[in-house]
Amino acid sequence: MKIAILGKPFDEPTLPFIQALLDDLLARGAEVSIVESFRTYLDNRLQLSPNIGSFRRGDSLRGVQFVFSIGGDGTLLDTITYVGSLQLPVLGINTGRLGFLATVTPDRIAQAVDALFKGHFVLEERSLIRVDTDPEVFETVNFGLNEFSILKRDTSSMIVVHTYIDGEYLNSYWADGLIVATPTGSTGYSLSCGGPVMLPQTNNFIIAPVCPHNLNVRPLIVSDRSVISFEIEGRSNNFLLSLDSRSVPVDANVQIAVRRETFNARLVRLNHVNFLTTLRSKLNWGLDRRNPAALPA
Repeated sequence: MKIAILGKPFDEPTLPFIQALLDDLLARGAEVSIVESFRTYLDNRLQLSPNIGSFRRGDSLRGVQFVFSIGGDGTLLDTITYVGSLQLPVLGINTGRLGFLATVTPDRIAQAVDALFKGHFVLEERSLIRVDTDPEVFETVNFGLNEFSILKRDTSSMIVVHTYIDGEYLNSYWADGLIVATPTGSTGYSLSCGGPVMLPQTNNFIIAPVCPHNLNVRPLIVSDRSVISFEIEGRSNNFLLSLDSRSVPVDANVQIAVRRETFNARLVRLNHVNFLTTLRSKLNWGLDRRNPAALPA
């Protein structure tokens, strides 16, 4: 089995779990390769076998069976950009804070690896959002798992985002910005702006304004078969486009359209974990003293 590993720095107590992970994979005969930046970090902290390879962004991951993302949810979002259209299964190991997407805790790594080798898992298909701009802003990595955002920059004044669905005028949002979120991203930035939680298999986008200056403007759910386009204006000519954790400054002349990407992200889900249990345990959804089933474990 060929496995690629991406990750970010983590706390000292996690080191033994990562060492055990690498030792376990090699003992099982896996061919392991670690992204170069993360390998440099591990070289000074772990005893890495010379049989472990390395790779950089842009190197082909063709032939890899699984990709391990070691870090928080942001690390997993970045991992998806390495995988791209190959749609390789991604296992998220949480060494960060919330771990809504990266659900495997360090003490369960051994159990997760055993489940992978035994085939005791399912793959969740997660839709991606694609951003097309003129001029090109995000280059070849113009897709994301969570959301696309248009935000004000360099001024305290609000901006106006004129929004169209399939070429038909929807609304002009007077706000600090606007978010278009996928179902996966419904529990992220969109949620903090009052957007609804959507199940991962829902084929929709959420359009959610950031701090709108209209009391009658609320988040809107639209089909992800739609093409959503935007025109931006404001007192400043500088704005910020954000795609998951990547942000780029632009001016008002940029043309923007978002749509569903033609390929999906595939997340490994172990049999004892599902979206609803994660929703209850990580976000305390439904927490109520009268409802014991909603209490976190």
